[in-house]
Amino acid sequence: MPGIVIRWLITTLAIMAVPYVISGVQVKGFFSALLASAILGILNALVRPLLIILTLPLTIVTIGLFIFVINALLFQFAAALVPGMHVDSFWSALLASLIVSIVSWLLNSMIAGGAGETTVIVRHGEHVVDMRQDRNGKWQ
Repeated sequence: MPGIVIRWLITTLAIMAVPYVISGVQVKGFFSALLASAILGILNALVRPLLIILTLPLTIVTIGLFIFVINALLFQFAAALVPGMHVDSFWSALLASLIVSIVSWLLNSMIAGGAGETTVIVRHGEHVVDMRQDRNGKWQ
């Protein structure tokens, strides 16, 4: 559970940084960014997989670039739901979603339990094997 909260705060910080880079995005304060981060997380967990499946032929034709469009639309939708957050155009949303993704990825990879670790749990009957690969590639 603490990992989710840390990632939520990291995404919040990334959203707060976007207006300093892109003039087409306004975030009024920390609580607007916190709410936007929560809504964006929910949209990415529930709606994004469905959109990717529905647009799979288009994504294949564009060699995966259409996923950037999906991310921008979800960012715009999250901004529309959050009072205190505004996105001027699709292009601003596209750049903002790229920045949030990159900053979140970088910061998440620096924290313990971030993108550098892999956990595998194998269950065979009553026996459970829990293996973790650290950033150096060693299994524990």
